[in-house]
Order: sequence, then structure tokens, then C-alpha cells
Amino acid sequence: MIPIASGVRVWIATGHTDMRRGMNSLALLVQEAFKRDPHGGDLYVFRGKSGKLIKILWHDGLGMSLYAKRLERGRFLWPSSADGVVTITPAQLGYLLEGIDWRMPQQTWRPQAAG
Repeated sequence: MIPIASGVRVWIATGHTDMRRGMNSLALLVQEAFKRDPHGGDLYVFRGKSGKLIKILWHDGLGMSLYAKRLERGRFLWPSSADGVVTITPAQLGYLLEGIDWRMPQQTWRPQAAG
């Protein structure tokens, strides 16, 4: 899990993002489209078109990290916003990563076996 320090903000890129993008092109997207510093220590969360895959971009002061998570069932709940970016709390990010509705937390389906 990503160790989120106090004061770190979590930014969600609304809409969908091309999940073929790597950390360099996502960092460039943060810098140019959102007018934010991708090296500032905040987390930037992107979702693919299908809604089953997210990527999180994070710079810890030493280097850039790219975290990816795919849901086996269901979709990540995503905000709709005109400005292209929404901020959430680190606790809400935790719910999001668990596949729980971060707007109204409730446990969702959990697989019983692999395969």
C-alpha cells in the first residue's frame, strides 16, 4: 500500500484515461492538463474506459511510482465533473481501492476462490 503522509492530497482525473499511458505521459498529463506539479508528493488517480482498471501516480521525493489495480468484478465508482479533476481524502482513496463506494462506504463483492 502507498504510505500516505498527512497533508498529501489525492486528485482524481474525471472521465477516462488511456491505460496504455506510463508514468512519464501521465506526469505530463498532470502538468499540462491539470496545471499541477506531478513531483509535489500528491497522488493522481486515473481510470480506464471500462472502469475496471485504475492507475495511481505518485512522487515520494526520491522517485516516481505507478500503482495499478484491476477489479475482477464490478467497476470503480468515478465522479463526473466539468473541470477534469476532483480531490478526495486519503480515507476515501482507501475505500476506492477496496472496491467500496467511497461516497457511501459499504462492502462490495469479494471473490471466494482464484480462477
